[in-house]
Amino acid sequence: MVFKPILRSAAVCCCVALAAWAAEAPPSYKLGAGDEVSVWALGAEEIGTHPFRIDLSGNIDVPMAGRIHAAGMTVDQLHAELVKQLRRQLKEPQVTVSVTELRSQPVSVMGEVNKPGVYQLQGEKTLLEVLSLAEGVKADAGNKVRISRSVDEGQLPVPGAATDPSGQYYVAEAGLRDALDHKTGVSALVIRPHDVITVEAGQTIYVMGDVHKQGAFAVGQREQITALQAMSLAEGPLVTAKLSKARILREKPDGTRADIPINMEKVLEGEADNVPLQGGDFLYIPDSRTKNVALKAAQAALSIGTGIAIWR
Repeated sequence: MVFKPILRSAAVCCCVALAAWAAEAPPSYKLGAGDEVSVWALGAEEIGTHPFRIDLSGNIDVPMAGRIHAAGMTVDQLHAELVKQLRRQLKEPQVTVSVTELRSQPVSVMGEVNKPGVYQLQGEKTLLEVLSLAEGVKADAGNKVRISRSVDEGQLPVPGAATDPSGQYYVAEAGLRDALDHKTGVSALVIRPHDVITVEAGQTIYVMGDVHKQGAFAVGQREQITALQAMSLAEGPLVTAKLSKARILREKPDGTRADIPINMEKVLEGEADNVPLQGGDFLYIPDSRTKNVALKAAQAALSIGTGIAIWR
């Protein structure tokens, strides 16, 4: 007669332990291929000897219950189905089901985030929430986030979304600021399993020559940076600077470099356009004491390839 209380006690212990394992899966979570579940049933100890991995067809084979199509079910629905099947062999089945490993709803977060990797959605998650799973974006991240989705998962409801050359994926870009602002529609985009989210690297511009602080400067999440802003990041020109003979050194698509004159003196006075810089541009402010400014600029252009590591 002492065995029943002992069995009840053991059952309670097992239920508590399994409930703890299942705490990571919300009630609305739908099981899928790759997920692993544990099943315990009083009087059917052979069921609980090992967890069950849901196969690619969405099925699990449970002793005494047979094959069950678990994919698409919640934990509660799987529990109800197991009770139904086990009633054929057990009078009053006492069953506990828990999810021990979540692997069916992966989403990849890549690029300039603090913790890139593969995360399980575990229910409905927005773009903003998934970026939070990756511990947010880096301080020097760029201003774009790219979302890629398999066409099998349905349309990607982002303006400008289009299929890639393979025709197998939708790809869209959105502003990172919009993605991080909970008031915008982009941040509320519902992410689906197997989506790939990539936060682009920030653009970098370089300021050289007669300024207080030469070096590389991250554009960050700004849409663009102007020549005047770049000079400000370099803490302004020295008193010996020849602002009227400034140059923008830019790599062209064919690999050659353009040497673009810009009169920073007139820019400062509001008499010339404050030219926007492109990622990788060099703003060169020459020294008024240098006679051959063109030679100085050419030397700077030649030093670009070897000097980046030093300026960084």
